Amino acid sequence: METHKGVSDRGGRTFQRFSVDTNESLHFEPCEDSSPSPTGIEHDEDNVFIKDENEENFGRQEQHLEQHHNDVLQTLSQRHNEKAAGLVEEKKSKMEALYSQLLSCGQALDASKELIETAQEIYRTPDKRVFLKTVMPIIKRIEMFAKEKVDLTLSTKLDFETPPADLSDVKTMMDSVNAVPAPSAPVINPQMSNSATQTSLRVCWSLFSDDTVEYYDLYYRPVLEDTLADGFCQPHVSTVKVKETHCTVTDLLPNAQYELWVTATNTTGISPASEKALYMTVPSPPVIKQRECTSCPDAALIRWESGNTNPVDSYTVELSEMDTDGTQSSITESIVAVPTCQCLIQLLSGRRYLISVRAVNIGGPSDKSDPVYISTSGTLFYFLEETAHPCLSISEDGFTIFYGDEELPISAMALDDSAFTRCVAILGDLIPVRAMHYWEVEVDEGTEFRIGVAYEDTERNSYLGVNGSSWCMRHILSSSRHKYEFLHNGWSPDLRITVHPVRIGVALDYDRGTLSFFNVNLEQHLHTFQCHFRNSVQPCFSLDNPGSLTVHNGIEAPEYTFI
Repeated sequence: METHKGVSDRGGRTFQRFSVDTNESLHFEPCEDSSPSPTGIEHDEDNVFIKDENEENFGRQEQHLEQHHNDVLQTLSQRHNEKAAGLVEEKKSKMEALYSQLLSCGQALDASKELIETAQEIYRTPDKRVFLKTVMPIIKRIEMFAKEKVDLTLSTKLDFETPPADLSDVKTMMDSVNAVPAPSAPVINPQMSNSATQTSLRVCWSLFSDDTVEYYDLYYRPVLEDTLADGFCQPHVSTVKVKETHCTVTDLLPNAQYELWVTATNTTGISPASEKALYMTVPSPPVIKQRECTSCPDAALIRWESGNTNPVDSYTVELSEMDTDGTQSSITESIVAVPTCQCLIQLLSGRRYLISVRAVNIGGPSDKSDPVYISTSGTLFYFLEETAHPCLSISEDGFTIFYGDEELPISAMALDDSAFTRCVAILGDLIPVRAMHYWEVEVDEGTEFRIGVAYEDTERNSYLGVNGSSWCMRHILSSSRHKYEFLHNGWSPDLRITVHPVRIGVALDYDRGTLSFFNVNLEQHLHTFQCHFRNSVQPCFSLDNPGSLTVHNGIEAPEYTFI
């Protein structure tokens, strides 16, 4: 039984509505009133409401009976016209048969009359010889005529056939006068936001108020891009039978599009199908690419994979600050409507954050991705593996490169367009924020190296420091001493470093336009490039002979670097 909710008038009162079912008694809902009313007024208003409802129901039923009456009269009129047309055809056929028989009788009478007149004329002939000569042929004709039998019975019956009229359809119509009409086609609602999960859809539809429905059939099937236009290989259609005007469909695919339609059924029949509607399930959670996330004291660049075959509408990045004891803050900030699979987030320095991502489509947001922990105490970056020379290998943690002394086969020397070809080098993936960045480099004592910064489009078929797009510190090992150069565009100042730095600090300051190098163990300044970087630069590292190099980043810049 369909229950109608209360309707409020302008005075704030809520009137009770009722519904009638063939198998249930009249049912009233509790009446709510926001303000007291004089005794008897509310009862009168309810009576008026019920009377209006009865009048409306009576009007609908009267219209329904009148329509049935007109349909029955139209069917009877059609049967009458069909019978009348049949009688006219039968009358025409009988008249034609009788007329044909009447013509035959007339022809026989004319022939007998002609024979009689001829015989009388011969009989009156005075010449006996002529009489004897002509009488025999006439006698033969009379004998032949006498042998011909004329059928004087009617060739057709005078009574008309009256077969019983088939009024079964009229009887059916009369029997259905008291039945409810078949429902009209339901109207399926467009998908609302947040109406889905990864594996379910909540579907709603509506029906005309004067339709009576016993149940609904909801049909659905996935929409596949490779479904053939000719109708073959169509996905399987599933059906759910429900009594309400809503249904939650389960066991679906994530981030998938489904086609849905619905029919209504009562004792009279099934309605036409509604128009088809497209719904989408919620996407799968994105997958954050930890090795491609970078940060600095002021911001973090988070990158992720969609994790979905079908495109999504947008992404939402959620971040919460971690307390000093390692617990997650109850306050969560969200960055919504992110169109691509990366987001640059402004953060506070010296904090720790827990960041996750959701994918969003019309059905709603996905579950959270696995989080990534970001610390803004220093600059964190990983190597850009696609820029690595084939002779370099990278450790599992992503912070150490190795240059082996074994020769590589020619097949292993296949180079990517972005890989270094002459210099055994690699770039780092520094966050594109024009602020101060600091990292430290540790190299084996017997390894020659070049470290510094370079534009991302620096020449791959060139050594670091010999062009105008890279700035680097170079270590050259000779038999007598360690030699250091600070190269840019092939030129280096004349500097001598007496103590070999085991660990080198690199400070990049966009605001001041400087790139500085330090001996970390001695807290000693080695050299500073003064330069105006027109674009963002990337850390660069090169090994000129076999060895290893380790980058230490994500650490706070020491005070002695602020020179």
